[in-house]
Amino acid sequence: MSTIRNSDILCFNNAGAYCHTMSSNYNSRYRPAEVIYIDGEFKLIRKRESFQDLVRNQIDVFNQ
Repeated sequence: MSTIRNSDILCFNNAGAYCHTMSSNYNSRYRPAEVIYIDGEFKLIRKRESFQDLVRNQIDVFNQ
């Protein structure tokens, strides 16, 4: 494998147990976007999470 640089796109054909359904937001890490390659085309199937996605269901108990 060549050296990976910032903004490179990586493709993992089989990630085993490391898939979206087994992912977590430990240390406030965003879940990545998911793309499928089908019929010679890349298609976005899930958007990358944002900070708002991480805190959407949290309740601010100090400012109620």
